[in-house]
Amino acid sequence: MGQVLDLRIQKSYPGFHLEVATAFPPGIVAVFGPSGSGKTTLLNCVAGLAAPDDGEIVLKGQELFSSAKKLNLPPERRRIGYMFQESLLFPHLTVRENILFGYKRTPPQLRRIDPPQLVALLELEPLMERRPDTLSAGERQRVVLARALATSPEMLLLDEPLGSLHSSIKGKILRYLKAVDRDLSIPMVYVSHSISEVLALAHRVLILNQGKQIAFDEPRRVLSTPGASPAMEVETLENIFDVVVIEHRPSSGISLAKLGGTTLALPPMGGEVGQVVSIAIRASDIILASLKPEKISARNIIPVYIEQIHPLGPRVLVHARQDYQWLVEITPDALTNLGLQQGKEVFLIIKSSSITPLD
Repeated sequence: MGQVLDLRIQKSYPGFHLEVATAFPPGIVAVFGPSGSGKTTLLNCVAGLAAPDDGEIVLKGQELFSSAKKLNLPPERRRIGYMFQESLLFPHLTVRENILFGYKRTPPQLRRIDPPQLVALLELEPLMERRPDTLSAGERQRVVLARALATSPEMLLLDEPLGSLHSSIKGKILRYLKAVDRDLSIPMVYVSHSISEVLALAHRVLILNQGKQIAFDEPRRVLSTPGASPAMEVETLENIFDVVVIEHRPSSGISLAKLGGTTLALPPMGGEVGQVVSIAIRASDIILASLKPEKISARNIIPVYIEQIHPLGPRVLVHARQDYQWLVEITPDALTNLGLQQGKEVFLIIKSSSITPLD
């Protein structure tokens, strides 16, 4: 598989030095790390909003920056869409006019994406004649995404697009980004300090810490990379899944949804039967059992087998699989007492109240 973006850059500010040398494949690449690790600086260098001190940037064979050749293409010539954390829409324009703004300024021979295609993909039709100040935060982000895509960019950069959103709408935006990847095949670089978002969305992850490149690999493999654990916010590690609503049981205080071949009992939630919604389950809220429990209040008991076990600081991270891969956090004592090892069948125990809807 050919590489989309080749990076070899260094950028220094007082008290900070960023150094990255890697190549991004097609699909969604996440750049992950704590605040101040250099994530936004990296994006700004790719977009042309900041110039590296040294190195080169090549996008799909086109040189965007080369210190050796004294080349630095301006942002408007880089064919890159940029979606910031804050929704920077033109307040005096309608949603339709905001989307068409970039489209009309793209030369006709470079237009590969039509606005009606974006409107359908991102479900924007009911919003088209409204102005930004009448939209919710999630609606504004969808419009920002559509406007960035309307320029038919060669790459889309996203700087913590979920950072300002309430958790109740993050799942929908993640699904829209997956749809963009699936239907439009535009490479994305997704910056986040949430490893849970990264695991749910990205195909590859670049971990930065204090300007240094710590790891670059598949999302779940980087969790066990030596040196990566200081960058992880393990206490917020969540399993994020898309599920299909199959039934509401108000009298029982639950809704039912399908995750692959597994039926999950969730807290009472909206959504029509057949609708896809997103849920989050904290890895630390899942209990592991070596034997199938009986007569307990937890509604979800899921048989899985263990794929991998990794110590991660004072915790142990267990990778388990049934139809989907799960992450479970346990203590070193629990690992010893349960006699867990790769390939062993165990049971996940999840209270319905521990499942958080993200829609």
